[in-house]
Amino acid sequence: MTETEVSESQTKGSYLNELAGSKTGKTTQVRGKYGKYGGRYVPEVLMPALEELEGGYERYKNDPEFLAELNRYLRDFAGRETPLYFARNLSKKYGLKIYLKREDLVHGGAHKLNNAMGQALLAKYMGKTRLIAETGAGQHGTATAMAGANLGFETVVYMGAKDIKRQQMNAYRMELMGTEVKAVHTGSKTLKDAINEAFRDWVTNIANTHYLIGSVVGPHPYPVIVRDFQSVIGREVKEQILEKEGRMPDSIVACAGGGSNAMGIFHPFVEDKEVKLIAVEAGGKALKCTGKAALHSACLCAGEEGILHGARTKVLQDKNGQILESESVSAGLDYSGVGPELAYLAESGRVTARYAIDDEAVAAFHELSRLEGIIPALESSHALAYLKKAAETGELGEIVVVNLSGRGDKDLETVLSLKRGV
Repeated sequence: MTETEVSESQTKGSYLNELAGSKTGKTTQVRGKYGKYGGRYVPEVLMPALEELEGGYERYKNDPEFLAELNRYLRDFAGRETPLYFARNLSKKYGLKIYLKREDLVHGGAHKLNNAMGQALLAKYMGKTRLIAETGAGQHGTATAMAGANLGFETVVYMGAKDIKRQQMNAYRMELMGTEVKAVHTGSKTLKDAINEAFRDWVTNIANTHYLIGSVVGPHPYPVIVRDFQSVIGREVKEQILEKEGRMPDSIVACAGGGSNAMGIFHPFVEDKEVKLIAVEAGGKALKCTGKAALHSACLCAGEEGILHGARTKVLQDKNGQILESESVSAGLDYSGVGPELAYLAESGRVTARYAIDDEAVAAFHELSRLEGIIPALESSHALAYLKKAAETGELGEIVVVNLSGRGDKDLETVLSLKRGV
């Protein structure tokens, strides 16, 4: 099948257009650099694996056979495209036209499968037989487990012991699909530490193993790969909003931890300067630090330039450059860094960084459930929480798209515990 034939066979918003289009990226990029951010800061032993991955991605990202197979999985297995839903009752309350990009309807309950399916298929084409991954809220781990089971991989997921406790359902879902879930008991016992352990595994098993990173973090080429696999979100939104409104939205709002759902919806709009891009971080209890820990996870709003997990970016660190433990009611945003491209876009002014504290996110969790009959993930609830603040100031304009990155089933126990005061 020729490239032209494949292109004509795809549905709108397909990966064929997005990955082929990534050759002319929206951000100035030289070997994974975004201004002063990005790059590769890893032990020499990992360089061959990163070079191999970069070569494999360059080889297959525009390959018609690879793209056609990926598009079939995204359509028939993941359930794309996802709807752009007009939230009528929420819109009435805030005096805006609010649309929700329903990534919570992707198989598994979050946007994470877009990237997991793409990377797993890439690993298969590259001849790998084993997948490893890290996870915080468990959604990326679940997506990796799904992709691994479907494509026949041996799969191992590292998860902080603290996160396993608050996301037991997702840990069990991974095990159901044949994935080994390895608890991490070091450090803060959250996502940062799970990533550390995954890197250690990869160093010793490079020959047969692909490390399936779940966000736009880490050394080059991971931020590029994850962004490209997630950009189908923004491509679909661009077509859907034009069909519904006949014009671009005034604002797009997304929660941001590492930043995969944010970059996924932002990237196709970066050159559309009339569209305001707002990343809402986890403000935790407050934008303060105590000793070796931050009371939040807001790296864009309150972080400093540093190096974490192989890339220069905005991080939470002390005066000696030691990484601080982060905090958030949402496990998926509980991370001490942020993707380097998102850091660059925020510093350049193209992305506006905001935050919502835990209480505001939990209130938004309840509000969307009551008003629209949709239970959002606590991660997505941070983006929803910002609507209330911004609607009062007029910051968002008239038409707003919120990336509803995941569903809230996984967070019911956490929210119930808060209600009980446990």
